[in-house]
Amino acid sequence: MLIGTLFALAAGLMWGLVFIAPTLLPGYPAAMLSFGRYLAFGLIALPLLWLDRRRMAQFTRADWLEAAKLSLVGNLLYYLCLAAAIQRAGGPLPTMIIGTLPVVIAICSNLRDAARDGRLPWLKLAPSLALIAAGIGCVNQVEIQHLRADPAADVGRYASGALLALAAVACWTWYPIRNADWLRHHADRSPRSWATAQGIATLPMAMLGFAGLWAWATATAQPLAMPFGPTPARFIGLMVAIGLLASWLGTLCWNEASQRLPTTLVGQLIVFETLAALAYAFMLRGRWPEPVTLLGIVLLVAGVAWALRVRPEPVAAVQAHAG
Repeated sequence: MLIGTLFALAAGLMWGLVFIAPTLLPGYPAAMLSFGRYLAFGLIALPLLWLDRRRMAQFTRADWLEAAKLSLVGNLLYYLCLAAAIQRAGGPLPTMIIGTLPVVIAICSNLRDAARDGRLPWLKLAPSLALIAAGIGCVNQVEIQHLRADPAADVGRYASGALLALAAVACWTWYPIRNADWLRHHADRSPRSWATAQGIATLPMAMLGFAGLWAWATATAQPLAMPFGPTPARFIGLMVAIGLLASWLGTLCWNEASQRLPTTLVGQLIVFETLAALAYAFMLRGRWPEPVTLLGIVLLVAGVAWALRVRPEPVAAVQAHAG
């Protein structure tokens, strides 16, 4: 239990890093951060492809097409929306919105696959949803107060950041459900090889995206020093660190935790990612979160933990309970 929990904590600490890159690289467009991150991840996946080449040879054209779809939505588009959200609204609110993913995924999955996996009764979920809404509301209230106190602040930009965070939630709600479908239909395939396949599928898209961004910046005379921006050493270092730590090592630690801990506990420990991201955001701000913000964080964690304790029930049992 202890070793498994430590692995989950390590995964959360590394996944939290993806939330601070947009803050550390404010002069970089979100598209450049997304393409850069997954270009690094794709390059890291190349030696893994060679080491696992026998299993990788089993993938069909349809499998690679599915890997490309998952990579486009769950990798490139997700991080594009997340990076843009953080640059527009700051770190805390988008992080809190992303922190609702375990509950959003659980609800969508059980509604979509109720006949197969059971359904979560709404009455049992209501308290957790109320706690999460209250937590996000607390953090949003504090951030809005800061905006009002700053004469140079742009409320419209903040609102667009919140909407982009919601778009990121939509991307990463679709991704794990669709990914789980493939894994269930291909129980004989290695999950590790499937993860490598998605990294490889991401690489050409990231390369094309990066090249297209470079061509656009050149054609429109944008004041963006390509290919690595105004602070190349920091950009390259962060992209490699995130590609290695968050995209590969973080997933490895999470898989280790999943092998050692009950599924009910592992689902709750994903909240380490949210807590790490919030901690990094306030460290970069150089101050402690305000009491209302801390209350919001506690409410979010409590809501997620409550929701993940609710077990799906067979559809017939839910209907009987409702009747």
